[in-house]
Amino acid sequence: MSSTHPAADDALAAQTYQLGEHVFRSRLIIGTGRYASYAQNRAALDASGAEMVTVAVRRVDLSATDADSLLHHIPPDRFVLLPNTAGCFTVDEALVTARLARELLDTRLIKLEVIGDPRTLFPDVAGTLEAARILVAEGFTVLPYITDDVVACQRLQDLGCAAVMPLAAPIGSGLGIRNPINLRIILESVEVPVIVDAGVGTASDAAIAMELGATAVLMNTGIALAKDPIKMAHAMRLGVQAGRLAYEAGRMPRRLHAAASSPEEGRIELT
Repeated sequence: MSSTHPAADDALAAQTYQLGEHVFRSRLIIGTGRYASYAQNRAALDASGAEMVTVAVRRVDLSATDADSLLHHIPPDRFVLLPNTAGCFTVDEALVTARLARELLDTRLIKLEVIGDPRTLFPDVAGTLEAARILVAEGFTVLPYITDDVVACQRLQDLGCAAVMPLAAPIGSGLGIRNPINLRIILESVEVPVIVDAGVGTASDAAIAMELGATAVLMNTGIALAKDPIKMAHAMRLGVQAGRLAYEAGRMPRRLHAAASSPEEGRIELT
């Protein structure tokens, strides 16, 4: 969607970032779960402007291509599919799922999830590190879902992961950015792309993540469970764009006291 500031739009359009062999312009990644239908999912995808879509390998039949299938509505020749290992609670489960995704989708991309706690769906950090080490060695482009743990993100980078994906809040919670300080430290501490994942509930959450300097934002429930998913997808798109522009513009310093916006010099004296 164009705005009244074509120079800003052009600057955003010209920016890219890379994950493995793929280059992206959109800094919004969306999911494929909890929508009313695959048709609604596709409409939200179009409204979001996203170029990459994450797919739960264990929850979607990726061999189906009929008119009622996910791949019919979101074809791999139009969008980059990012398979994920959602629902995996052990290293072995994640490895088997990743290898299945590679076979079904002919891709090296994998969003790695090794869940450690079924109530919070927080990642198993040790399991994630171990699975990442194995998958990187097998040639996967690994994008690991991880806690907002600075050291864990550094370790994943050192293992060769293409990005790190720290959570903003628990999956599906919609709580927004719970710990912006940790995210800022992660952004200062790693060189790979940082994709904020999980917990984004509305467009302002996405904007905050981008204002902090995140490379991109991944979300699913915040769009899928909105009262109007299509409008929310559009709002998320604009939030990501606004946040990125604000990050690049550089915010003014915070001050404790007021500072007049008009200069003192040259003002009209009233006598």
